Amino acid sequence: MSRSLYLVVLSAVTAISVASISPSLAQTTGGAVVAPDAAATLAAVARGGCDDVADDGQNGTKKPLNVVVLVSDDQRWDSLGAAGNKVIHTPHLDEFAATGVRFTNARVTTSICMTSRASILTGQMMSRHGIDRFGKPLTPDQFADTYHGRLKAAGYWTGFIGKYGVGAPRRDDFDFLRAYEGRHWIERDGQRLHVTEWNRRDSLEFLDNRPDDQPFLLSVSFFAPHAEDRAPEQYLPQDWSAQHYTDAVVPRSILTDDAYLQALPAFLSDESNEGRVRYHWRFDTPEKYQRYMVNYFRLITEVDAAIGDIVAKLKAQGVYENTLVVFIGDNGYFHADRGLADKWYPYEESLRVPLIVHDPRLPSSRRGITRDEMTLNIDVAPTVIAAVEQAVPAAIQGNDLAPLYLDETPPGWRDEYFYEHPTITNRERIPSSIAVIRRDFKYVQWPEWDHDQLFDLTEDPTEKTNLVGDAAYQSVLTDLRAKLAEMQQAAR
Repeated sequence: MSRSLYLVVLSAVTAISVASISPSLAQTTGGAVVAPDAAATLAAVARGGCDDVADDGQNGTKKPLNVVVLVSDDQRWDSLGAAGNKVIHTPHLDEFAATGVRFTNARVTTSICMTSRASILTGQMMSRHGIDRFGKPLTPDQFADTYHGRLKAAGYWTGFIGKYGVGAPRRDDFDFLRAYEGRHWIERDGQRLHVTEWNRRDSLEFLDNRPDDQPFLLSVSFFAPHAEDRAPEQYLPQDWSAQHYTDAVVPRSILTDDAYLQALPAFLSDESNEGRVRYHWRFDTPEKYQRYMVNYFRLITEVDAAIGDIVAKLKAQGVYENTLVVFIGDNGYFHADRGLADKWYPYEESLRVPLIVHDPRLPSSRRGITRDEMTLNIDVAPTVIAAVEQAVPAAIQGNDLAPLYLDETPPGWRDEYFYEHPTITNRERIPSSIAVIRRDFKYVQWPEWDHDQLFDLTEDPTEKTNLVGDAAYQSVLTDLRAKLAEMQQAAR
């Protein structure tokens, strides 16, 4: 195999599944070949002459970057050893952090799977891409401007594995498609295996069988550690991961104190709210909290191991040192914080995700650093597209991350962003919300309840005290209300 530089995006957001088409876990493997003009396209990319391409060692020509996107589901920013978690076992992701760049203030623009995954693919806010409910797909024209669409048009061999999440994936959009989700244990081809093991096997199959003379894009979207909602046991890991959690005790956050539940708006603390419903499924006794949190961590450990095997395959193929790896989560997660479970609401636990970039272009002396810029899930698509020297679509609202760690003088960066979330079912179950989020203040509106919140994040980082009625903060409130209206308009 000729040596070429790879871009791997490892993301804690999940890709979607053909299981949404067939509950028996539909699988498809396309056999399309590169378009006739692909060679010319790729040659043009190679002539760019930047550090993103590698010499093939034979005739002095340079080859374009390849891309692997790996995504996990419902893994929040601190469910990672590198982020200081002393209980969880994530050696492979920790190695990415130790040899790359970890973004400590990464966030999502909408904290729910289908919308966040659409934002990762498109680089756009919900208001622009329009994925505001389950089962709604991107149109063919929209898909053409995703990082998958752009790279496929440029002649890349493309594959998608796991949870797609944005409606049903169209087979023609990928050369290799194995899509499935929703269950932790899946029977296929006469074998009953864990969904993460299927993710691992399908990924290695793609890497083993990809064309040697073509750059490739692979997205692997893990269903784990997402719960099996409404199942008697919510988190169902494989047996082998138990060895890493013998006698493990997961400490409870201060946010699990009843005072934080009582500080919620009444419509969130009401027992009909889905966050409270799922809290009772998972966390409402000390024993249940420990069992579910350990099993949740075990599912992440299993994703970590699968990622380790994918990287090992890249190393065995002699390409790892030419590989850019990006890992991001699709949304945050309440671990019984505020008496809630799952995500959706614009509190920090629901918004923040892990984001790590391992880039071989980064000098060894600068690896292992952290950056605290406010980075977003919509930054993944422009980072991928720019890295392979394709034109970034004008509709993209995110930014290329690479200048933050490659440039001698990093560029100016956002210090605020707009958050939005749709209503799911009705306002009692999961109400809509919009927010302006800054480092120092957060302003939230709940339109269906005619309720708003203002938090001083410097004085109140746990978001306990709503300052909307505080006379000392009226000028800040006026400013943020105007800013919210402005940002909501700009997001469309």
